[in-house]
Amino acid sequence: MRLHRTISPDLPLLVVALEEESAHLHMTELPVLVTGVGKVNAAVAVATILGQWSPREVINLGTAGALHDDLVGTHVISTVVEHDLDDASIFDLVGLHASEPIDLGGAGLTLATGDAFVADGATRVALAARAHLVDMEGYAVARAAVTAGVPVRLVKRVSDLADEGAGRSWQESVDDCAEHLGAWVREFVR
Repeated sequence: MRLHRTISPDLPLLVVALEEESAHLHMTELPVLVTGVGKVNAAVAVATILGQWSPREVINLGTAGALHDDLVGTHVISTVVEHDLDDASIFDLVGLHASEPIDLGGAGLTLATGDAFVADGATRVALAARAHLVDMEGYAVARAAVTAGVPVRLVKRVSDLADEGAGRSWQESVDDCAEHLGAWVREFVR
């Protein structure tokens, strides 16, 4: 976890998983939290920060795999789900939901979050039945912010197709994705 710049109640907090994803965010004066990869790192980092400070909102920016061939570009997420926790089975066992979908509002896409980097066709097809994009931190960031009562937005840039070439594609596109995410912040965050 690494925090760049000071958090203020009148500014949003930008949250990314990796320094590579923040490369073009430092052109603004906004605070940037780099959480590390995965749901646990993201949840711990965001919860720790929100336990100490109250930014105006949390904006999670990052790369995502497309689960449908026609998806490219930058997308604001309207619903986020956790794809690697079986909420229905847990509910059947103990009568409690552990991982319900989070409705962020709007008419955007659905993001599926899990701790595995999705890079195979079979997993992609299975996830495509319930989501448009896949990442590794969005659900955790959203859950931490919602629990703390802080408004949250998830903004994802397609970096790969979540198939066998996903790793190579992500490595080749991460800087371009970061540049587009930086441009999105400059255009849509006041």
